[in-house]
Amino acid sequence: MPGKVRYNQLSDFEKKKFLGEFYTMISLLRNRGEVKTFFKDLLTLSEVVMISRRIQAAKMLLEGETYEEISKRLKMSTTTVNSVEKWLSNGFGGYKNIIKRYKNKKEYKFEEKNYASFSLPAIRKKYPLHFLLINLLSKK
Repeated sequence: MPGKVRYNQLSDFEKKKFLGEFYTMISLLRNRGEVKTFFKDLLTLSEVVMISRRIQAAKMLLEGETYEEISKRLKMSTTTVNSVEKWLSNGFGGYKNIIKRYKNKKEYKFEEKNYASFSLPAIRKKYPLHFLLINLLSKK
């Protein structure tokens, strides 16, 4: 049974072919739902979390936070934070471009949920037919 194939063991043709097809497939994803299901199928949960934490580190670095602050909040080594900073400074601009685009897009910004709207009176008001009998009895 063959072992792992390492990047440097691939021919230039294979590298271009595999990476080219991968990038093309990513670019064909049409919406957030497709992106989500594709990456759920492609990556393990720990890989998704690892990548997400790198993106968070990049955001925090761009906001001026220190290595130590980032390391402590994200529970990652300062070596990893340093690697992210190197990609930010010397990379191809991917982190900066997507983080800037994300900040301009209000639709997917994470906000804390207001769980007060999940109170029983709010649910009864939102779904009156589910509580029809209770609502009828409580009006008497």
